[in-house]
Amino acid sequence: MMATEDLTQAVELTEPLCHLSELVDGRSRGFDPLGEGRDTMFVVRQGERLYGYRNHCPHYDQARMNWKKDEFLNGARDRIMCFAHGALFDIASGECEIGPCLGQRLTSVKLTVRDGQVWISGPYVPGRPRRSS
Repeated sequence: MMATEDLTQAVELTEPLCHLSELVDGRSRGFDPLGEGRDTMFVVRQGERLYGYRNHCPHYDQARMNWKKDEFLNGARDRIMCFAHGALFDIASGECEIGPCLGQRLTSVKLTVRDGQVWISGPYVPGRPRRSS
């Protein structure tokens, strides 16, 4: 079961993720927006549409989705795949269509494009909870 994000730890980003031209159509790319040392989210580009999701499977919150850097899609590149469980997700909705989390959804990350730059819309929660001091 996926944990709820702690919005008290959310951060407003001051830098874009990348330039739109850096996202290859029909491919995925991981990002580490807060410099946590691992990709905590990824983006899939389909034509002019961008889909952003957190890099964790709803079946098991600690499972990263990709099998290697920037590889979040199945072989046909028509679905997002959790390589830990083999679950397949619809790219547009993030809904699991095949696998142990059937009917559950990936956590979406809202994106906007401004002046050719891809930005996260709104605050972003760290991928790993911060420890209390």
